[in-house]
Parts: sequence; C-alpha cells; structure tokens
Amino acid sequence: MTYYTFACRIKFMVRKLRYILILIMGSAFCQAKEYNIIAFGAIGDGITINTKSIQKAIDKAAGDGGGIVIVPAGKFVTGSIVLKYGIELHLKKNAILLGSISPTDYIRIDRWKALIMADRTSNISITGKGIIDGRGDLLALHIDSLFYAGKIDSHNYYLKERRPWAELRPQVLEFNRCNNLKVIDVTIKNSACWVQTYEKCKNIIIKNITVDSDSYWNNDGIDIVDCQNVQITNCFINSSDDGICIKSEDFSLSQICDSIYISDCTIRSSASAIKFGTSLVSGARNVIIKNIKIFDTFRSAIAIEATQGGYIENVLVENIVAKNTGNAIFLRIGKVRGAKKAGPLRNVIIRNVKVTIPFEKPDLEYEIRGPEIEEFHNIHPSSITGNPGVYVENVLLENIKIIHPGRGNKAFANLPLYRIKDVPDLETSYPEFSMFGELPAWGFYVRHVKGLTFRNIELEIKKPDYRPAMVFDDVHDLNIDLLKVKGDNKAEPIFYKDTTRVTTKNVKVLLKK
Repeated sequence: MTYYTFACRIKFMVRKLRYILILIMGSAFCQAKEYNIIAFGAIGDGITINTKSIQKAIDKAAGDGGGIVIVPAGKFVTGSIVLKYGIELHLKKNAILLGSISPTDYIRIDRWKALIMADRTSNISITGKGIIDGRGDLLALHIDSLFYAGKIDSHNYYLKERRPWAELRPQVLEFNRCNNLKVIDVTIKNSACWVQTYEKCKNIIIKNITVDSDSYWNNDGIDIVDCQNVQITNCFINSSDDGICIKSEDFSLSQICDSIYISDCTIRSSASAIKFGTSLVSGARNVIIKNIKIFDTFRSAIAIEATQGGYIENVLVENIVAKNTGNAIFLRIGKVRGAKKAGPLRNVIIRNVKVTIPFEKPDLEYEIRGPEIEEFHNIHPSSITGNPGVYVENVLLENIKIIHPGRGNKAFANLPLYRIKDVPDLETSYPEFSMFGELPAWGFYVRHVKGLTFRNIELEIKKPDYRPAMVFDDVHDLNIDLLKVKGDNKAEPIFYKDTTRVTTKNVKVLLKK
C-alpha cells in the first residue's frame, strides 16, 4: 500500500466516523427529564458524603428510561457512582464533584476503581462547565498509609517506588464495554491514578474538556484501550504522565483500537504528549492525529511503540508544534512484559512538525517530574528502531523541523561511530527515547528499518556537537529528499552502516558563520 493510498483511506474513514457519531450522539438526550441531586438529599457543603444521594438520582432517572442528572453549584463529596443507560450527568457552572479521600468509598469494575464508572451500558454522557476533582494526592497518600499500618499486603505495594500499585488507586472516570459516550466541556482534576480510561468502548466523543492532573504518579490524561470510533477534539491536557495514550490490553486478541481521530488539542506532560503503548497487546490501526500544540513535556512529543506483541498500522500525524519538549519523535518495536513476538509497526506518516528541544529538563516547574536518567548522556536524538530481523516498515517523515540544543561533548559521554555495534538492541526493555543511553547522532538515530522516506527535513543545532546529525544502521530502501543541517555540526551530516538501496538528493549543510 502506498503512502497516498492509506492516507486517503484513513481520511475517508474519519469523515465517515464523524458523520456516524453526529447522528448517534446528536439526538441521544433530546427533551430528557432533569433530576437535581439536591432533591435526592445531596448537600453541597464540601463535607457531607453524597454517594447514596447521587446514586439515587441516577437510578431514578435510569428507571424512568433515562434523563439528565443535575449537579448544581456547590461542593459535593462522593465516592464511586455508577452511570446507567440513558444518563447524562450534567455539572452546572460552579458545580464541583469532590472525590472522597477514604478508600472504602470506592468500588471496583473489572480491575479498576474509579469515582465515576459505567460498565456494559450505552448512551451515557458527562457534560457541563463544572469540575470533577478526584483529590488524588490526598486519596493516594491515604492508601499509601494503609500499607504502613499493615492493611495492604506487600504484593499490592510497589516497594521499589514506594507507592501502592495502580489498581488500588481510583481513577476519576472508568468506562468499560460501553457504547455511545460523550464527555464534553467539563474540567477533570487530580486523579490518584490514570485520569480517565475508556476500555473496549465504541462511539466516543471527548470534546472541549480540560484535564489538570499533576497531583500523583500515573496521571495519564486520557487512555483509549481497545476502543473503536473515537473522537478527541479541542481538549487541554496537563498531566504528570502521558497526555493521550492509545493502548491495547485484550489478551484474547478479539478487539483492537480502530478508527481514532484526535485533533486541535493542547498537551503538557511529564511523560510523552501522544503515545501508542506501552501496553499494546492486540493492536491499533487507522489513527489520525492533527493540529496539536505541545509544551513543557519531559519525554517525546510523538511516541509510537509496538512493544507488547500488538501491531500498529495506518497512522497519520500532522501539524504538530512542540516547544520545550525533551524529544521529538520516537518509533519503536520491542518485546516487553513477556511478549512472544514483536510488531509489526508500519504505514506511518508524520508531517508538518516543529519541535524545540531544551538543554535542561523541560518539566522542572511542575509537581510530578519525569525521572532522572542514571547514566551520563548528551541530549538524545529522535529515533526509529526495530529489532534484528523485525523491521519498522513504510514510514514517511515530511516537512519536519527540529531545533536541538547541541552541546554534545565527548568528555561527558562518548559513543564514537567505530563503536556503533555497542548500541544495545534491548528488545525486552521498557521503551523510552532515552533507553539506549548515549547515541551516536544528535538529530535522528535509525536502526532496523525498511522503507523510510525523509522529505524536506531541517535539523538545526544551537551549539556544537561531536556527533553527526543522522545515523542509519541496518536500514533498507532509504530515500532522503531535501535535508538541511544548520548550525555548528562538527561531524559529517550522515553516517551509514549496513544500509542498502539509498537515494539521497538535496542535502545542504549550512554552517553557522
């Protein structure tokens, strides 16, 4: 399949998806009856536990065939509430749902606990200009204290990092095997774990929401897990973990992520802004990501990782501007968590991207910061890496500009080109842009790839670096068309090792005067 063919195919798919979702969701709650939680005994004083009152309102509306459950202005403390068929939970302006800080106020669906939950139902939504605040730091620390009080077994506690495992810490939203979902306009804050997870759901619209969750570890902004027909648009996300994450955890291999459209979002993360994986058991395909602004992000602007046995194919990423972000592009095949096979990862277009990489850590001013890297290294390049005999295939990078700080210093860390064989493959290691340690390039490091095109690429370096801009190792069918390398680059711009069928034209090195 050519780049043009599969790009046209997924664009057509998204137009069809948007039309279907409009039809499905547009009429879901016409002329619905309203149920104010105050009428069911809820008290918005920021102290009273209102779980039973809110659930009564939901149950009454569901019993009447569906309706709008109103959260008025006030601070309403609650534990887990369960949405049911035909329910719209609507938060008025100045309405705040506060998560209880007592772990006993939360229940579990499947493997997860959450503040607002739904399981195997349809036609549900959360709307309005109000706030859902999980108070995750207080809740997580309460759970943490239970371990030291002897009330949590050690197998439920991550001793290395000294915090409870994720399954013990409630999310804010958890939707499991649900169809026809809307989450629109609300602000979601301060989770104890992932902020919101949609697992094995179909027909999802997430629109105009704000996620502000820098309160504890594992605060992914949005997790899409084995879902189909998903739109995420016009959202602002500030998260201590990955911003928007596409995952697959279906070990039966019966479901995948398919037909996903993400656009016009702003993301800040102390991990990666947009990420496929690391959990990717089954697969992900037909994904469009466009018009994204990224800032102050610790890891990669774009991370596409087929590392747990699942496949990734037919991905279009375009119109990305990332400022003060630790890494631009990270594509990786691997075998983590006992996966018996790797990949494939194929048919990826990334175009119209500008990334500015700082010399210092980009998330120093935030509460939960990315972890320090133990070994000495100079600033890492973008990378595209498969495994020996398992290649990343059919990738186009077009109209890309990366501004790199440079300052690569042999005396600080040095991997000379004659030792390129010493770069480890690390097939089973957790994937991150920094996983290989010091790398012999500052712009792009590429290994185990077949069918790769670089078109109109500009790599600018601010300070001198001992490394070449681009290194290719075990790369085949490589086409470079218009490459500009700007700045004080001390080495030749491109180095090849075991690379065949190469076409190179219009390579310009513009040295700083």
